[in-house]
Amino acid sequence: MNVIKGVVAAPEARIAIAVARFNNFINDSLLEGAVDALERIGQVSSDNITVVWVPGAYELPLAVKVLAESQKYDAVIALGTVIRGGTAHFEYVAGECSSGLSSVAMSSNIPVTLGVLTTENIEQAIERAGTKAGNKGAEAALTALEMINVIKAIKG
Repeated sequence: MNVIKGVVAAPEARIAIAVARFNNFINDSLLEGAVDALERIGQVSSDNITVVWVPGAYELPLAVKVLAESQKYDAVIALGTVIRGGTAHFEYVAGECSSGLSSVAMSSNIPVTLGVLTTENIEQAIERAGTKAGNKGAEAALTALEMINVIKAIKG
């Protein structure tokens, strides 16, 4: 039986991180968690990490698509936060962001990971950006590294 399992160490990986500016008080923590995981656990050099800021979560899919198509990166991580408000705006932004990122992931030949929080309130977002519920930015970074290695093993 041949079993392929990924590891997270990928010292030579070139990683792009697209981050939404909207809700940056949360997204800064997601970015900090992602970079820490890449450097400390994945052993990725800071020179191999590119951060691209976009206006909001709705703009993430286009930025991630362009980054993936540039062929400069081994993986792209999307980070952002969409917090439910009193209108239907949440559903549109969260749905289109998720759908757009999924579409890029399926059409690209590199891992695209989802580190976009969709929460009911600010408290839930804070919990998922480095307190009670861990840091979803770090989780998205570790997933990207593992997928780089899984895809390499499949192709190898």
